[in-house]
Amino acid sequence: MTQTSPSGTIEQIIVPNVRDIGGFDVRRALPSAQRRMVGPFIFLDSFGPVVFGPGEGIDTRPHPHIGLSTVSYLLQGEMLHRDSAGHVQQLRAGEINLMTAGRGIVHSERSSDPVRASGGELMGFQAWIALPESHEETEPGFQHLLAERIPHIESDGVSLSLLAGSLDGLTSPTQTLSDLFYADLQLQAGARYRLSAEHIERALYVVSGEVEVVGQPGRFGADRLVVLRPDSEVVLRAIGPARLLLLGGEPLDGPRHIYWNFVSSRQDRLLQAAEDWRARRFPDVPGDDEYIPLPSTGARWRFK
Repeated sequence: MTQTSPSGTIEQIIVPNVRDIGGFDVRRALPSAQRRMVGPFIFLDSFGPVVFGPGEGIDTRPHPHIGLSTVSYLLQGEMLHRDSAGHVQQLRAGEINLMTAGRGIVHSERSSDPVRASGGELMGFQAWIALPESHEETEPGFQHLLAERIPHIESDGVSLSLLAGSLDGLTSPTQTLSDLFYADLQLQAGARYRLSAEHIERALYVVSGEVEVVGQPGRFGADRLVVLRPDSEVVLRAIGPARLLLLGGEPLDGPRHIYWNFVSSRQDRLLQAAEDWRARRFPDVPGDDEYIPLPSTGARWRFK
């Protein structure tokens, strides 16, 4: 559901769609019916918190991507990434996995054997970043960033970790192919944070707590994506302790289409990727021989 603000610095307020996948909720803020992208971000899911008992866990079987980068970020728990380029990486809370699909990659995300044996918790986010047209067919790649390598600043009740891109004079070591920012912002009660207008498109996702935009009516609680107007001066204030994701960047070089897990500036490329997956022409994931079949039906949107 999307609410539109008629004036001021707030352009839209998006309420994510919620769906159950195997016993826990996933909230999808992008794409929505009225807002397809914020900068190059075309997809934003938040999941959990969920507690797994012994013998339980997450099992996202091998599936393909083209034309995008995925950014996985956990607030609680851990999961094991494997991909067709041979990368095997345990992702833990506070760390980043950034996988660039380019011309095509296959990956899986599962609970590790120790977590599955004893049980555990899981909460986090996955974002998709559409690639510029000139890089849509780039070589697949993978980056892992430990928590201690994530740029971080603290001041006056504000704690900001820059997960990708650039913001407030910080630059993340993660290598992205678009001009963007993606940050984890934590505010103590009453703390203020000025979100600069250095990027054209900006949004904030409230993870927990409640915030307001100074000078604007209303307060925004958990699981709301607030899209801001370009070039507007924005000061956020936490009502109590609050945590947010900040994201956005420069608009892409043209519209994008999406079909299942595929993104491209060309519809025929999506159809080719779908046929390649159906015919099992994508590479396999070493050590994980399951796969998710191509859905018999799927939505296809044009993004602007």
